[in-house]
Amino acid sequence: MDYRQLGPSGLQVSALGLGTNAFGKRADQTGSIEIIHAALDQGINFIDTANIYAGTESERMIGVALEGRRQQAVLTTKAGLVARKGPNGSGSSRHHLMQELEDSLRRLRTDYVDLYQIHTFDPRTPLEETLRTLDDMISSGKVRYIGASNYWAWELMKALSISEAKNFSRYISIQCSYSLADRTPEQELVPLCLDQGIGMIPYFPLAGGILTGKYNAGTTAPAGSRADTDPNFRRFLSDSRIKLGETIGHIAADLGHSPTALSLAWLMGRPAVSTVIVGATKVEQLKENLKSISISLDQHTLDNLDQASSSFRHGEPFAFYRLPQ
Repeated sequence: MDYRQLGPSGLQVSALGLGTNAFGKRADQTGSIEIIHAALDQGINFIDTANIYAGTESERMIGVALEGRRQQAVLTTKAGLVARKGPNGSGSSRHHLMQELEDSLRRLRTDYVDLYQIHTFDPRTPLEETLRTLDDMISSGKVRYIGASNYWAWELMKALSISEAKNFSRYISIQCSYSLADRTPEQELVPLCLDQGIGMIPYFPLAGGILTGKYNAGTTAPAGSRADTDPNFRRFLSDSRIKLGETIGHIAADLGHSPTALSLAWLMGRPAVSTVIVGATKVEQLKENLKSISISLDQHTLDNLDQASSSFRHGEPFAFYRLPQ
């Protein structure tokens, strides 16, 4: 396994991380625990979850899986998106974050998280309140590092500036949608991360499975796929993305790789990327993802991938989660 520093910190994370959004939904507890243990056995230490994944079931299952193996994991969770209806049920106020951290620690069966991430920017809470709260969490020992997610570049830069001015702990990472099917972060976020030393943590690295080649134009979504189990996902299945998935499949076949491994290898090689989180609902999927670690891409292949995906630098992000206005 390849290990990298997470942004400007001394924390070492596996180049391939484990996303756990499917745990408690498309993967049951037994299967989820098997995947986590297999990941740890293969050297994956970065495990990413959130307080709202599968209605808190993802965190609970991870807590069970890490019993006796907590020290092997760099465990990260998030808060900020809607956890419950009503006042103080979302956002990044001191009230909401402190409650959600305690609940997450209880479900995860741990007394600290390695990385605590704000799930999205909260326009209703002053950034200074959020950042002071996170700084207090680090001082308490319940959080070791902090990161952001779903921030625009200007929002991240504003947060970094406040932390510097107030001598608060800084965000060390930013989690965002980034893949061959979504290169919009390269416009502003990547340059900012390179300038400020922030580590990028891409999510949806396979565009929800589109880059695996499982979806074809004019055909029904495969049984068990995200588009099959989540009808809302079908909005992502545009003709241009499906065509990109087919092109990536052809390039991968010529190289003797799977489109999954090729797409992940490309992303791991992008500037500022610290770790790439990818989910799995079966151990076999995890093993396929792991093949990306050993792939080295030559310039000809990089040029082909760049040409095939260049149009996806522009337009709207593939995914971008915000609080309802």
